[in-house]
Amino acid sequence: MDFRDFEKRIVKVTKMELPGETVQFKMAPMERLQELKRVARNQNSAKRAGVLSLFYPSEDFETRLILILRKTYHGVHSAQVGFPGGKLEPEDENIQDAALRETEEEVGVPRSAISVLKQLTEIYIPPSNFFVQPFLGITSQPPKFVPEEKEVEALIEVNLRDFMDDLNITTQTLSTSYAESIEVPAFQLNGHIVWGATAMMLNEVRELLKMAL
Repeated sequence: MDFRDFEKRIVKVTKMELPGETVQFKMAPMERLQELKRVARNQNSAKRAGVLSLFYPSEDFETRLILILRKTYHGVHSAQVGFPGGKLEPEDENIQDAALRETEEEVGVPRSAISVLKQLTEIYIPPSNFFVQPFLGITSQPPKFVPEEKEVEALIEVNLRDFMDDLNITTQTLSTSYAESIEVPAFQLNGHIVWGATAMMLNEVRELLKMAL
């Protein structure tokens, strides 16, 4: 889709009800997430992070979504595909500010160039004990991406057409931090398998776009 058309239509999401956990849990890798989220909220011990689902025009004005492949490191999200974003730091005014700051640091898109359209449904990630707040945003000009060398292995520029294609929803057998060889729902995007919390958040974004576009 031409980004100029996308930009006009996407503003509809600002007035939409969020699809919420019902849609997120369709891509959940484990059945107990809702209960674990409730327990974590009651215990009030989880950390917080903000991430950004950022749409932008390519040089020929095709609509794209930016994802990142994280570096391999000793941690639960090593070598996984995710959104740009990161944890709330003391200098951040709020969780949205954290998402914008981390996006600028990780992929080089200035926060001043980003319009945040909607706060999405918060998600809980048990292995790292994080509540993650996703946001939906756009930037109107083709970005000059600058990946952060220490954290970002590669940028994944997903065409909107591929993101919305039902054929790119699949299942994969994976070993996770809590189970061996389990089948999980996933997106297949640009040759990468996207599962877990990122897939859950993507599914809510996708549902909003179905209604807006």
